[in-house]
Order: sequence, then structure tokens, then C-alpha cells
Amino acid sequence: MDTQRRKELLARGKPDKRWDGEPMLSGWYTEREVEAVTNAVRASMDWSVGFGFWCEEIVEFEQKFAEYCGTEHAITITSCGAGLDMAMIALKLEPGDEVISPGINFVAGHLSVIGYGGKLILSEVDPTTFCADPEDVERRITPNTRAILVTHMNGISADMDALQEVADRHQHHKHGPIQLIGDVARACGGDYKGTRIGKKGTMNIFSFHSMKNMTTLGEGGMITTDDPEIAQQMRQIRQWGNGDDAWGGNYKMTKIQAAVGIVQLDRLDEMIDARRLRAHQRTELLKDVPGLTLPSEPEGYKHTYYLYTCLLPESLAGEKRDQYMKMLLDEYGVGSGIFNNPTYLDRPFVIDNIDGQTLPASEKLAARIVCPSLHPLMTEEDNEYIVAAMIECLERV
Repeated sequence: MDTQRRKELLARGKPDKRWDGEPMLSGWYTEREVEAVTNAVRASMDWSVGFGFWCEEIVEFEQKFAEYCGTEHAITITSCGAGLDMAMIALKLEPGDEVISPGINFVAGHLSVIGYGGKLILSEVDPTTFCADPEDVERRITPNTRAILVTHMNGISADMDALQEVADRHQHHKHGPIQLIGDVARACGGDYKGTRIGKKGTMNIFSFHSMKNMTTLGEGGMITTDDPEIAQQMRQIRQWGNGDDAWGGNYKMTKIQAAVGIVQLDRLDEMIDARRLRAHQRTELLKDVPGLTLPSEPEGYKHTYYLYTCLLPESLAGEKRDQYMKMLLDEYGVGSGIFNNPTYLDRPFVIDNIDGQTLPASEKLAARIVCPSLHPLMTEEDNEYIVAAMIECLERV
């Protein structure tokens, strides 16, 4: 972006739109979702015709989501966080069982491991994708490793083939094969080497929270798997044991959420394409800015750009990065966030449960992360304004 264009954009002042919070902006709804909600309510108005625990909308949503991901099974749940808990419950973790997970992460998965009796083992990430580094994961495997829990970080898939090869080379001393579990909260709709994200691994867990790529009115989630035994386990846990001799709780999605999910799934590729268009335009405008590292999309990967993850120069790590973000917000109304620090830097509960583990490389990387606001409904001029503010603040800070 040339200097004159930048000055013209910034001279207009802060936009009226609310980009002043974290960059995970709200979902994208249309009249189709409104109609789906209305129809679901109207269909339930006859009190003499109940649907019990299941309904056509939930069954249809699961079938269509499994078809979209190319998996044999899809199980609706209340949230991704609940699904992570369910995955740890299904592992039946015993004292000393280890679960490896990248330190740069949202805290949900780490809380699930600790909360259900596992020993959390932190790993470094690939500095270009911010996903688990397979080589570092392998270095941390022991005979006590029960599972590898990876996050498809900020819109791009973890390297599931390499991670599966790592898992296949090792065995837990009692339970045998190491399970590979994916957290897809931030990457629904992305691709990985000819497959949808959610296909590879033992199971993958999705979020339909109101800020995600597709949403189901506040909360919601899905588990995908090709393993019929795991699918049965998840259904048992979701539904008070499902009538079998097994423990279970209540982790079910509602009828209205499923009705909205069907519409959102049908629109998902359209929403991802719009997000990718703005991300690629932004990258083109920023590509020649000195010292700024932009998001990467390796060959064979389709990035959803749930977050537009940048790295500032090492000279601006830490306090100066924070000054940069504050300037973006205070002077130009552009929100940004750090997604994410290693969880132990933000959550004392994690610190108290990792026996002094630290990740020096991840700490240095996280000190440079900035994720400026991005949304598929932003106009080209909105995007240009954000880029202009990013460049201006980078020069000034």
C-alpha cells in the first residue's frame, strides 16, 4: 500500500463499526437461519407431538456434517469444550497417563487433560503454522503417553499425517496405540492434503460457538470419527450411558441449534471463501512491509483464516508488541489479540499441574503474535483501513 493511499484512509477517522474488542468477531447469519429457527419452533407448538431426546434436525445435521467431513460418524454435542472432556473421559486416564499437547493453545484442552486425571505434557509448535511440531511431540513421548491432543490452530490444520506416523511408532505400556485427537474449534471448513479438517486422527472435536466459522446460536459442537467403537462411546457419554452399561451425562445439542447448524453448514464454504478473499487481499497489501511475518498456507492446506496471525519483528516482542496493539485500538479502533500465549503463562491452574515445564521457543514466539480483526463481511475498504493502521502503527512504535 502506497503512503498516499494510507494517509487518505486514516484521515477519515475511526470507523463506526465495532472492531474495538478481540478480533474473533460474531458469526454471519441470514434470513435463512431466522426461518430455520421459526420453523423449528412452529413444528414444536403441538404439545401432543413431542420428540423426546432426538429430532429430525439433529439426525439430519449429523448426517450432513459427516458427509461434509468425509467421516463415517458425526455426533452433535453442547460445545467443543464438552467434547474435549468427553474425549478424556473415554480414554479412562489413570495416574501417570500422559497427554501431549502444544503449549501455544486455548486452555480448554489442557484443562480437560488435567481435570480428568491425565498428566499434561507440553510441546513446542511449528513457527509457521502455530500447530504442534511433530518432531518435538515425538521427543516428548514416553511409555506413559496415552494420547496426542493437537489444535488446528487459528484456521489451519495440524500436520496430521506426520503426527499419526509419530503415534504409530509408539505404544502406551498398557493400552497400546496412542490416540491422536484434534481440536477443530478454530478451523472448521479447512482442508488438509485432499481431506477436510476433521477426517484424520482418532477423532476431531468442533466448536460452533458464536464467534466461530460456523455457529449454532451461542454454543454447540460436533465430534467426527471413522471408528464405530469411539462413536458409540461418544453417544453413550452424551446420553446418560445411552441405555448401555456405561457412564454418561447430558451433552446434547438442542433442536433449534441443529436447525441453524444445517443452514450454516450449507453456507460454510461461502463464508470461508469470503474470509479467505479478505485474508489474501490483506496479505497482498502487507507483503512488502519490513519485519512483519504474515500467515502461511503450505501446499496441500486450505487455511480458513479464522484468525489472521502475524508475527512482529523480534525487536518489538513483548512490551513493544503490547504498545503496538494499544495504539491500533486507541487511535484507529482496530482490535487485535494474542492467540495464544502458552497456557501456563496465563493460567495459574495450569502452572500448578505441569511440574515446572516451560517452552522457551513458544514463549519467544508468543511474545511477537498479533492477530488483527478479520471478518468475512468486511468490505475491501474496511480491510484497507485495517492494513493502513497496521502499517502506520508499526512505523511509529
